[in-house]
Formats: sequence, structure tokens, C-alpha cells
Amino acid sequence: MSALRWGIVSAGTVAHDFACAVSTLPEADHRVVAVAARGLENAQKFAELHGIGTFYDGYEALARDKNVDIVYIGAVTSTHYEVAMAMLDAGKHVLCEKPLCVNEGQSKALLGYARERGLFCMESIWSRFFPSYAHVRERIRRGDLGEIQRITIEQGLRISNVERIRMGRLGAGSILDLGVNTIQLALWTFQSYPKEIVVTGGVEAELKVELRFINGGVASIRTSGIQDLSNTAVIFGAHGKITLYDFWCPTELTDLDGTVRSYPLPSSKIECIQKNGEGLRFEVEECRKRVLAGDVESQTVPHGDSLAIARVQDTIRKQLGVEEVEDYVFKP
Repeated sequence: MSALRWGIVSAGTVAHDFACAVSTLPEADHRVVAVAARGLENAQKFAELHGIGTFYDGYEALARDKNVDIVYIGAVTSTHYEVAMAMLDAGKHVLCEKPLCVNEGQSKALLGYARERGLFCMESIWSRFFPSYAHVRERIRRGDLGEIQRITIEQGLRISNVERIRMGRLGAGSILDLGVNTIQLALWTFQSYPKEIVVTGGVEAELKVELRFINGGVASIRTSGIQDLSNTAVIFGAHGKITLYDFWCPTELTDLDGTVRSYPLPSSKIECIQKNGEGLRFEVEECRKRVLAGDVESQTVPHGDSLAIARVQDTIRKQLGVEEVEDYVFKP
């Protein structure tokens, strides 16, 4: 296969970092050929910065572009379902920024349609493709940690000025935007769905949640959209612990024996905006592998995991009394 031809939906911060990450990969394997944004000027500026040949005002034209194989959707969460469905309808594979959709019902409908169309579709849980995650997974698989007993996860970032948060409620934004990072790691670590989900403290913008698992293990999660936190994840097993730093994009960890392991990222041609944005390159390459194989999903971020993450988020929102219009339209 020649280079996988990418189209990008949105000209915002995460889309910028995505284009930067693709630039770190061989052009023989990946090329960004088009970008679409809410406004021709935004799309044109983005295209000029990143050397993209085609730019569109609005997303419909991108869906019709026959030179695009796969679309990365970096627009605000409330648009994910509609835009992704349009891209699938046009025969495009889809990598959609997290959270995949507003709720589990939407996610189920979207992923079901992708499978029906025989097209690859994945939620952008980029964390799982970092080499540090692969190291932890191998440690757990070999039993080096022993039975997983507990994981503590903190993510606190000042995101009230971020577009996708500013356009909605900060509380719901914290649950959806930061919550997906913490929840995915908890489920990935325990490899099961929690038997109980309890909001133990905080308000909408600053949350404390416990996920309690059938083996007695507990994931203690704390998120904040208005202050910085430690941004670490500590996985405790019967034989010791592993600490991930900036756990959603970790290039460093402290291993069982106290060794600090580093996994440096390559520099992109244009500087990324978000921390370790170049690390998006790992999921980009996974998409190519899966498209080449004819797969509709990745086993690293399978459809079932995306639905489980959405289910946990829905449960948390319900306990907080946070409702979305989509809850009345899309049922699990």
C-alpha cells in the first residue's frame, strides 16, 4: 500500500499536534492531504502551516474527497457522532478524538455502523500506544506485579479556557475530557469492568471517584479542570508498584525495582502545543497497520473498551445529576 492519506477535521490545538505527530513518521507511510475547519480562513492557515495541499470550509467537502483514506476527528465532542457518521457514510476510516461520543448510546450506534460498513474506527486513546504502557502491560502479563490491588490516578489541568470545554459545561467537560484518561487506565489495568462506581467527593469541576472491582481492587481517581495535580498514576500489586508520570502521555516511569525508565519522543518539524504531542504518532501507525490488515478495530483500544469507558462516564454523570440532550435520544 502507498501512504495512508489522512484528512483532519478541525484546525484546533489537538489537530495541530496530530499533524505534527504525523510529520515524525515516514512520508511513504503517512501523508496529511486535507484539512477541514469551521471557516475557510482557519482551514487555510492550518494548511499553510503544516504544508497540506487541500483545505475546506466545513466537513462535508472533506467527506466527499476521494483522495482521503482515513479521517482524524479533533472537533468538539458534541460533534463527534455526526461528523464520524458522515465520514463512515462516505467510506472513510475514522480515528476519533476522545471521548468518542457524548454517551454510551451514541458510541454504540457509531461503532455498530462502522462495523456494518466494514470500516476501521477507533477512539483516540493515544496513551495505550506509548512504549511505557507496553512495558507495564508486559510486567502485568508476566505476573511481576502480582495481583493488582490498587491504582491511584490524578489528573489536574487548567482547562477552563480550552475550546471544547469552554463551549460546554466545565463539569461535564471535566468528566468527559479528563475522565476518559483516568477511566481508560483503570479499566486497562484491571482488565475488567467495575462492580461499583462511586463519586466519593468533589463537585463537577473537581471530582473524586472510586471504581471497585470484583477482585477487591480499587481505582481511586481524582480529576480537576481548574487546578494542576500530580498527574501521576501509581499501580500497586502484591509484589510492588509502578509509577507513570504524566500518565496519559508518559515518557517516563519508575519501575518495580526503583529504576527510572525513559522513552524519549522524536522532535516534530513544528513544535507541538500540548505536552508530548508527538506521542500521537504511535496510534497513527496502529491505524495504518489495522487498515492494511482489513480490521474494523484495534485490539489495543477495542470497541468494547470504548463502550465500557462511556458507560462509566454515564454513571458518574448520573450521580452528579449532569444530563445531556443526547441522553434522551441515544440509549445504551
